[in-house]
Amino acid sequence: MSRAAILRIGTRASALALWQAREVAARIAAQPDAPAVELVHIRTSGDSQSERPLWQVRGQAFFTREIDRALLDKEVDVAVHSLKDLPTQLDAGLELAALLPRADPRDALVSRCGATLAALPPGARIGTSSLRRRAFLARLRPDAIQLELRGNVPTRIERLQRGEYDAIVLAAAGLVRLGLARHVTEYLSVESFPPAVSQGVIGVCARSGDEATLRWLAALDERDARLAASAERALLSHLEGGCQVPLGALATVQGDTLTLLACVCALDGTRHLSAHAAAPAARAGAEALGVRVAEELLARGAGELMASERQARAVEAP
Repeated sequence: MSRAAILRIGTRASALALWQAREVAARIAAQPDAPAVELVHIRTSGDSQSERPLWQVRGQAFFTREIDRALLDKEVDVAVHSLKDLPTQLDAGLELAALLPRADPRDALVSRCGATLAALPPGARIGTSSLRRRAFLARLRPDAIQLELRGNVPTRIERLQRGEYDAIVLAAAGLVRLGLARHVTEYLSVESFPPAVSQGVIGVCARSGDEATLRWLAALDERDARLAASAERALLSHLEGGCQVPLGALATVQGDTLTLLACVCALDGTRHLSAHAAAPAARAGAEALGVRVAEELLARGAGELMASERQARAVEAP
């Protein structure tokens, strides 16, 4: 930690990112003799490319790269991320120091007319910002017209209310955290609409070996969130995926058992592959569970499905 008594937390400046950073700050401040905390706003490449669909842009870490770079450069002491935005392979010198308790991992449908996904009229215009959501929407509502949706959460809801869309799909956790859950029309089933890897989890990174900072973050790490995220991120890593792959997954802890469900879906919704498995709820077995489910998906043809989707997008992208 630098500047003697101030812990600097790097974060994006969106309403949701600031909520997450303030939550981390509050949890640090609740500890005895905690240092003062300062939020440092950092603009990321994902913020800069606010109009272009991110699935058309090569690479990963659109919303985390610049914050982690500031952490490595010692401009901040802590980085707070939506864990689903964070690559499975961290930059050398960084570690995932804490995972906060997971919020609702599901996706939520917000519709103008109050209709559920199944009840939306034929040809409904649905806004979404991820390949995963596009794929599962195509599977459930192949008649829908899918439109690109970017911007922060309040902006997306405003665009819906202006009539640009008939419905939009957002992460339930973000809506709840911002006090916007009243807009939710339907919480989408994890079986038919599996969430993004680590959706609903706040990840806190620090420099490896920075014991002055790590001591304050250790108490924030929650066991169930760590187990679930470890399994899901191991799955994603083994599939060599990223935020641009139509993969949904959810790990849950019930008693002494950790269960992982995962599904890969073609963008047109015509083909999907799923797998699930369970293991003892222990840190040592969580990553192995993720690898096991990934291997099952690969054995069923997930590698070929994802490769064909990547090739198709390479042709379509500008």
